[in-house]
Amino acid sequence: MAHVPDSVIDLRSDTVTRPTAAMRSAIAAAPVGDDQYGEDPTANELQERVAKLLGKEAALWLPSGTMANQVALRVLTRPGDDVIVSRESHAVWHETGAAAANAGVQFTEIGARGVFTAAEFGAACKPRGHVMYPPTTLVEIENTHNRAGGIIFPQAEAERICAAARERDIATFLDGARLWNVAVASRRPLAELAAPFDLVAVALSKGLGAPGGSLLAGSRALIERSVRYRRMSGGAMRQIGIFAAAGLYALERHMERLAEDHANARLIAERLAGSKRVVIDLAAAQTNILVFGLAPDAPDAPTVVARAKDRGLLIFAFGPRTVRAVTHLDVTREQCARAAEILVGIVDGRDYLAPLAGRRAG
Repeated sequence: MAHVPDSVIDLRSDTVTRPTAAMRSAIAAAPVGDDQYGEDPTANELQERVAKLLGKEAALWLPSGTMANQVALRVLTRPGDDVIVSRESHAVWHETGAAAANAGVQFTEIGARGVFTAAEFGAACKPRGHVMYPPTTLVEIENTHNRAGGIIFPQAEAERICAAARERDIATFLDGARLWNVAVASRRPLAELAAPFDLVAVALSKGLGAPGGSLLAGSRALIERSVRYRRMSGGAMRQIGIFAAAGLYALERHMERLAEDHANARLIAERLAGSKRVVIDLAAAQTNILVFGLAPDAPDAPTVVARAKDRGLLIFAFGPRTVRAVTHLDVTREQCARAAEILVGIVDGRDYLAPLAGRRAG
């Protein structure tokens, strides 16, 4: 794939960030060892740090968030089980059918716009031992919710759902790839957000800007089981301290600045809301992801994406008339303001081809 020029405003995802010069220096200086023997000191430090942040006994590094989600399914379910998730969850829509291929589970999607209630969860649960139904053995919450536009799952409802799951002997998993954004936006400690869940996944390669890596955190027993499934999935690597060092750097220096991404996304959302051809709920603009619709008299999503690219702006089509834009540490407030003007100009049928703003230095 071609390298994206520095002059382009890239809002396709917060995964497009590149390591800063200081992060590269931390990577180069990292002490490393063979992680399969537990001898990579930087990886061990990162795992201990994340476990402590999330209030769990242990944590395990994995190459990607999808692998973390898949390992969690292997640990917490058996083939043929039913897993309850929110509608349009990452596990169902963005993992190319991995749950069926790897864990052999089926999903029951409930709720709307990224959230569901304890009552909806209870109504969807399938009992063990039923002659026809697959047993519900896991409930999974995605926080923030990607396809719902970075929605924060209400913590009180998450606690009620997890309590109801415990009463039914159902395991709980938090797909918290962007849990850092939740903590900053809601001003809740990470450990509080993670507390109700048996296993929690977090990603370093999204808002925090590391080049790769996710972690699972939970009880020591669950993490020990996760080690086997990580290896089975091909995720047991060697000198992973080079990734872990980037993660440690990001945790130290890129967490609090997530508030800037949230403010930049809000700036774009408010400008888009001024167009009668954009369908957007400002109440949903809670973190760094914007998902907005296009009215019938507006161009469709592929057209908007193509025209935006011609004007130096990269965004992502989520559907025929749905677009996603994601702010991150590699775009400035000025670039986000310009991106909003480009989008409104395209959607409203105006030509907007002013010179591109410069990219912020790393």
